[in-house]
Amino acid sequence: MTDNKTYWESKYDTGETGWNIGAISTPIKEYIDQLADKNIKILIPGAGNAYEAEYLFQQGFSTIFVMDIARAPLNNLMKRIPDFPENQLLEEDFFQHQGLYDLILEQTFFCAINPSHRNLYAQKIHELLNDGGKLVGLLFDFPLTDEGPPFGGSHQEYLDTFTPYFDIKILEKSYNSIKPRAKREFFIQFKKKSL
Repeated sequence: MTDNKTYWESKYDTGETGWNIGAISTPIKEYIDQLADKNIKILIPGAGNAYEAEYLFQQGFSTIFVMDIARAPLNNLMKRIPDFPENQLLEEDFFQHQGLYDLILEQTFFCAINPSHRNLYAQKIHELLNDGGKLVGLLFDFPLTDEGPPFGGSHQEYLDTFTPYFDIKILEKSYNSIKPRAKREFFIQFKKKSL
């Protein structure tokens, strides 16, 4: 099962981290660059090496929580940013997490979880967001198969999964993806619905 700690720790131990692009992705960087309020509380679940958190921290955001089920990527972030608050590094299972956030960033986490958990993911994101909070990031655009991670998905699948919980503000092909992912991902901005 791809949601377990042992599986992901073994990936880091063996260097099988093909998802790691070594920097923040352009679409997420450009979204962050237009955020005016640097006091918002941000969660990055399944963050991996968390280049998004590194960039946010460098831009003066301070309330950034980085979550991963494996310890290695959190250690990697601390090596790059020794000043990052250690109590904002969360080594835990996303589905067990408790908290409230203004913004949750999605970068290759949704595609890594077992597809049978996608509705649970949407419910959990909704639960973790403050009223009016947003889920922003990238979702892959290629056929969903049983082989993964990464697991793919389509525009319609994402609408079906997220519409019960979110107002779909943006779900469109990313125009500024990095080259290896060009034409293969959607940029998303979903706002929490009041249920």
